[in-house]
Amino acid sequence: MNRIDGVLLPELEDPTRDPLLPRALGWLSLALGAGAVAATGPLARLTGVDDSPQARTLIPAVGARELGHGLGLVLSGGRAGWAWSRVAGDAVDLTLLARAWADRIGERRRRVALTGAVVAGITALDLIAAVGATRAHRARGRMIRVDLGVTVNRTPAEAYRYWRDVENLPRFLSHLEAVRADDLRRSHWIARGPAGRHIEWDAEIVDDQPNRSIAWRSLPGARVPNAGRVRFVPAPGDRGTEVRVQLGYAPPGGAVGRAVAKLFGEEPEQQVRDDLRRFKQVLETGDVVRSEGSPDGISVRQQVMQRPAQPLPAGLRR
Repeated sequence: MNRIDGVLLPELEDPTRDPLLPRALGWLSLALGAGAVAATGPLARLTGVDDSPQARTLIPAVGARELGHGLGLVLSGGRAGWAWSRVAGDAVDLTLLARAWADRIGERRRRVALTGAVVAGITALDLIAAVGATRAHRARGRMIRVDLGVTVNRTPAEAYRYWRDVENLPRFLSHLEAVRADDLRRSHWIARGPAGRHIEWDAEIVDDQPNRSIAWRSLPGARVPNAGRVRFVPAPGDRGTEVRVQLGYAPPGGAVGRAVAKLFGEEPEQQVRDDLRRFKQVLETGDVVRSEGSPDGISVRQQVMQRPAQPLPAGLRR
């Protein structure tokens, strides 16, 4: 599944950034295939190959292939294999048209050239779809999912209000430098990346249920596509609120990137667990009590250089 509890990741779900492209190419294949099978003669005249004895055989064969490609693309939602099969078919068509162009003169040659230009344009679209589908498949393979929770001694309304103000997030999400709210739903995020680099992306809230849950996702173009949902559920026995986070993202480094992050104390589950601990602290006490060993992670450097826990400096409080 490419959804985190119903939260769509556009760049993982849709092979290209335009979700209409693979479907449109599939329907185009079906239309071309039906035309080639049902109207072989008119299509041969239109393309300039009506004088070829092989046209009556080749055009229906090409039509049957297009029907297969179209069904594959429409039913699979634009999977990479079907997209690349169209690219291969386009290459065959362009080769046949090049040979036909060389053997013809006059009006027929002009028709073949025009047909070749149209097929070349379709090939470019097919190539864009195929490359996008391949990237999406690889991103899905890198997908990391985390599902963790913490109980805070506050009401669901209080927990919801604090999280819903996205500019509060850097106070307890350790990897974030800043979050700027652009409007009620969209925001700009800046995070610390590997080797001191910064990663920026835009995000939107896609589902907002006051005092119950918030769901968000990155917008197309994010280097690290991500989505998540946080729920605020009354804890049994009036013990506060259970805050449960479901998070999914596709890091650019794949398994190697995750292994390196774990070495430096940033294993995804550990990081989210520590972030939730900080959320609990800031919501219950107004301060994040921290040391260099906990709750910021488990790196060797942090373990060696620990010092007693203490509140954040006053200048960093909000």
